[in-house]
Amino acid sequence: METATTKAERTRQFIIEQSAHLFNQQGYAGTSLQDIMAATKLTKGGIYGHFESKEEIAIAAFEYASGKILNLLAQTINTQVTATGKLEALLDFYKKYLVSPPVTGGCPVLNTSVEADDTNPLLRASVVKVLNKMHRSLEHIVQQGIQNGEFKATTDATRFSILFVSMIEGGVMVSKAYGKPLYLLTVIKQLHDMINQMKS
Repeated sequence: METATTKAERTRQFIIEQSAHLFNQQGYAGTSLQDIMAATKLTKGGIYGHFESKEEIAIAAFEYASGKILNLLAQTINTQVTATGKLEALLDFYKKYLVSPPVTGGCPVLNTSVEADDTNPLLRASVVKVLNKMHRSLEHIVQQGIQNGEFKATTDATRFSILFVSMIEGGVMVSKAYGKPLYLLTVIKQLHDMINQMKS
């Protein structure tokens, strides 16, 4: 027999998963409690029995959505042995990103960071946490490449990780605005050239 705790945890997770798509498509301000109620088929009391506020749901939903992206990125990296292979695999991952985004509505990191910039410090802090993980992972890959002799010893791992994340997120944003993949694909080609320039 299912325990009450397990049932409560499953309901909480269900609310998070359903809300993640809403927040990612409509934004924090554009998503109402009524929207969440409609998506989950739960009453206001049913939702607030698991969360204290809409903000708490939004943060949990963002962590769920961005967690999906981070897991996919980790899986992509882990299919490769060399640092070059890992970086090229990431570029291939982002090539398909616009056609089949892992989360409905596009990149949750980009969508949430733009909206939470000045209006929601807690949500912004969650975005920064994810960006830090992305930067650290890329730095680690480049440092691995330097140690393995794949990349020049003079390669600046921090600079590359900043450029990679900023260019990819910017490319996704501009391509989404225009409804054309050209802008992201141009960024990907430039990053590909940068990886080749780092090679020893």
